[in-house]
Amino acid sequence: MQRLLLALGLALVCGVQAATVLQPVEELNLQKVAGTWHSVAMAARDISLLDSETGPLRVYVQELSPTPEGNLEVILSKREDGRCVQKKVMAEKTELPAEFKINNLDETQLSVLDTDHENYLIFCMENTDAPGERLVCQCLTRTLKADKKVLEKFNRALQTLPVHIWLVFDLTQGAEQCRV
Repeated sequence: MQRLLLALGLALVCGVQAATVLQPVEELNLQKVAGTWHSVAMAARDISLLDSETGPLRVYVQELSPTPEGNLEVILSKREDGRCVQKKVMAEKTELPAEFKINNLDETQLSVLDTDHENYLIFCMENTDAPGERLVCQCLTRTLKADKKVLEKFNRALQTLPVHIWLVFDLTQGAEQCRV
């Protein structure tokens, strides 16, 4: 009986850990994802990462640009000191085509979970020093408003992740976003 309980407990622990593993898409064409994007939804495990306009990971992706080396330059905006500031972040390629490493964000891994390359892109960023603890995901679209199907895809991607807060922006209705 003790062995059964121990095995069950171990299976539960492994199951919880497996639930936080990000599953990136197998194929990612950086040239096709290049261009202008709009952050239409965000989710995080820790509410303090997104709870206010100045939350540390409440950033709005504006553009993705592949580099000749296969890296991905991310241009984003963030509210700091009461104003919007633009930042460039370099996501360095890894062995997996849909995973990148961002060193200036405390060793963060960026994983593209889903995309059709033309209309939407869903990604998550996770601090590799504290897996699952500092997890933030975003849904990007080429237009100012995500259609229902894209938001459903975002919701399905989040169901396997330990996220507790979810924000959706309807930019066509003048939702407040930080734009430079």
